Amino acid sequence: MIKVVIADDEKAVSKIIQHFIAREKLPLQVEGVALDGESALQMIRQKKPDLVFLDIKMPLMDGFEVMEALKEQAIDVKIVIITAYESFEYAQRALRMGARDIILKPIEYEQFTQALLRSVGWNFTGNDLVNQVLEYIHTHFTEKIELQLLSEQFHVTASYLSKQFKRYVDTNLIGYVNKIRIEHAVDLLKNEPYSIQEVAKQVGYENVNYFYKKFKEQTGRMPSDYLKK
Repeated sequence: MIKVVIADDEKAVSKIIQHFIAREKLPLQVEGVALDGESALQMIRQKKPDLVFLDIKMPLMDGFEVMEALKEQAIDVKIVIITAYESFEYAQRALRMGARDIILKPIEYEQFTQALLRSVGWNFTGNDLVNQVLEYIHTHFTEKIELQLLSEQFHVTASYLSKQFKRYVDTNLIGYVNKIRIEHAVDLLKNEPYSIQEVAKQVGYENVNYFYKKFKEQTGRMPSDYLKK
């Protein structure tokens, strides 16, 4: 598990990050949530997280001051900056100070996963093969993904890949692919003006009837229930 601290004075921000972690079953353990910079610094010292989601504008100490203090105290931790400021100056300053990435509010799942990828990679399971396969799935789920094709790409047998994936992710590989696709389909249906057929294709399903079947299995509802009004 990758240990995480979230530092943001908006409770909604920490809630959405924790929602993403729980929904996607990401192996991130939230060690604590801080609502101001001083509490964040103290929490980082005590919890020794691997990764910190750090807001720039907070009471008592801002995110830049927290980063300066961490540097002065020789505390090595990966930082992902959270900010509502779409400013090149802020971004450059954060990156110069060692931030691994920047997430703009309101936080969307796509930029959250990209920030994770750039800051810690998909080194989630303790198994290099499974980590590589997870990264491939999350970045290619809109394409054709089959167990045999993946096994050939990663130069292992289909049986071995299937067993390793099940062991470390606790679900079968194709079931995991369907899970990722359907979750993205729900987001598209709720937030974008696409038809059900368009959404099915965008998340990797050529057969719309199969999309309906997997959608109902995973959500217990029909795609039309989520269509943006």
